[in-house]
Amino acid sequence: MRAERRPHRTLAVRIATMSLAAGLALGGCAPASTSTSAAAEVAASTSAGSGTTSSTTSESTTPETLTTADATTTDATTTAETITTTTAAAEQFLATLSDEQRGQLVSAYDDEARTTSWSNFPVTFVERAGLNLADLTEEQRTAAMEVLEALLSEEGYETATGIMGGDEFLLENSTSTEESLGQYYIALFGDPSGSSAWGVQFGGHHLGVNATLDGADGAITFAPTHLGSQPAAYTDSEGHEVQPLAGMYETAFAFYDSLSEEQQAELYQGSEVGDLVCAPGDTCSYPTGTGLSGADLTDEQKQLLLDVVANWVGLADEQTTAEALAEIEATLDETFVNWSGATVYDMTQGEGVYFQVSGPDVYIEFSNQRGSAGADVDGYVTAGWGHIHTIYRDPANDYAGSATQQEATGAGGPGGGAPAGGPAGGSSSDG
Repeated sequence: MRAERRPHRTLAVRIATMSLAAGLALGGCAPASTSTSAAAEVAASTSAGSGTTSSTTSESTTPETLTTADATTTDATTTAETITTTTAAAEQFLATLSDEQRGQLVSAYDDEARTTSWSNFPVTFVERAGLNLADLTEEQRTAAMEVLEALLSEEGYETATGIMGGDEFLLENSTSTEESLGQYYIALFGDPSGSSAWGVQFGGHHLGVNATLDGADGAITFAPTHLGSQPAAYTDSEGHEVQPLAGMYETAFAFYDSLSEEQQAELYQGSEVGDLVCAPGDTCSYPTGTGLSGADLTDEQKQLLLDVVANWVGLADEQTTAEALAEIEATLDETFVNWSGATVYDMTQGEGVYFQVSGPDVYIEFSNQRGSAGADVDGYVTAGWGHIHTIYRDPANDYAGSATQQEATGAGGPGGGAPAGGPAGGSSSDG
C-alpha cells in the first residue's frame, strides 16, 4: 500500500498534539523516573506561548524593536526578514542565560567545533557543541526553540519537530537502550548580528541543522545539514500519523516516475540500497558523474528534480529557497542523479531506496537504513523504509566558506565505530 501523508496542520496544533516522552535518563540531571524530556517541556511551553497569526516584519525593523512573539510568529518571506527575526530570537535567548551558559553557547564563527560537533550518531557518541536543552530551564528551552522557529519556515519547523518527535517516540516505545534519544543541543558560532555572518547549529540524533546567516551579503545557507527519521511514520498521542520526511519520498518518486525507460536505465544502479557515502559530520569527496545527467532531462523533469532538492534547501523563507534553487539550477546540466533499490513507492515492500544528487552546487544523499539499530517497536517499521538518513552539502559553499569539514569527534564518530554497548550496527550509517 502506498504511504499516505497526513493532512497539513497549523504549527500550534502540530506542537500541541506531538507526543514527546517523559523519563529521559540524563547524566548530571534529575533521575529518569522524575525528569521530563527537554523536548516535551519545550513543546508544551511553546504551544502555550506562541500565536499562529502570521505577520510580515519590515526589512528595516531592527532586532532591538522585536519581541519574542515577533521573532517566532512572523512567517518570513525574505532572507532579510529571516535574518532579522532569527537574530532577535538569538539575542533574547542569550538574555535568559548566565555568563557561563553564554560562554558554552557561543563559539568563534570559524571554530573547528562547527564541523566536528554534529553527526547522525546519538549525542553520547559524538560530543555536540553548545548547550543541551535538557540542562536548561523551561524559559530557556522555550527561547532556544524560538531561535529555530524564527530560522525555519512553518513547514521547516514542523519537519524538525517531527523528527524530534520520532526520536522521542523511540525512547518511549522501542527496545533500544540508547538513553540519549530526545536530547538536543543548540550552539551559535559568532555573535548574532543582522549585519555580519554567524551560524546556528541545532540537533541531536536524527537532526543536524547547520545554518549560516550573513546580513552583509543577505544570504542564508543550510549546507551542511542532516535530516533523518526513525520511524519514518509514527503515531502521536492523539492518534495522528506523523511522517516528517514524507515530502522526500513523494518528490523523489514523482521525479523517478517522470523518466522514460531509457532514462531510468541510465539512472538505476541496482536493487541494493546503499549507505551514505558522505556521512553526517564526516569529510566528503563529493563523488559525481554516475547515473543520469541533468543535461539529459526535459525542462519538466529538471523542475521535478529541483522539487526534490527543495526538501533540504527550502527550510527557510521563500526568497532564500528561490535563490538557492536558482544557483543549483544554473549548473543542473553538470549535475548527476543515481538511484538504487525500490522503483515503486510502496513502504510494505522491499528495503527502501537510495538516491544521490551530485553537482557543482549541490550534494544530496538519501538512504534507507537496513538496520533498526535495536530500535524496534511492535507495529512500526523502524528499518528500511522506516529508517531514513540524509545529507545535504554544497561542494562550493559548505559553512558559507567559513570552515573546512573535519571528522566528528568521539569514539563513535565516522570511521570510529560505536563503542561497546552502543546501538547495533556501529557504522556511521546505522545509528
